[in-house]
Amino acid sequence: MALKRRKSKVAPPPPTCPLTECMKLLGGAWTPNVIWYLSEGPRRFSELRSDIPPISAKVLSARLRELEEKGVITRTVMPTSPPSTEYALTPLGRELLPAIKAIAAIGARLKKPRWQEQMAAA
Repeated sequence: MALKRRKSKVAPPPPTCPLTECMKLLGGAWTPNVIWYLSEGPRRFSELRSDIPPISAKVLSARLRELEEKGVITRTVMPTSPPSTEYALTPLGRELLPAIKAIAAIGARLKKPRWQEQMAAA
């Protein structure tokens, strides 16, 4: 005998769910890391590459392009010889920082062995 399907008690999301929109923005590989490393100020491409060693130049370039298109970061070409490019967070990008910091804090807690948490609580 099959189990009876229960109805959800959660209110249905609006046609375009705000959570889905935010997760589309943050869901790309390395996206939270890029935002994190831009949180203290503008960074050049090579600086971001050294901040996030496992990321390839191709993926970093794609993430920066996507974030710029979505209005999360700005790209400024500096009038130097040779030209250099700086990336910085926009006000929208800065709004994402509390969420990313909260996720990082939970990640740090999850990395701790359980016995350390129990000792801290005692």
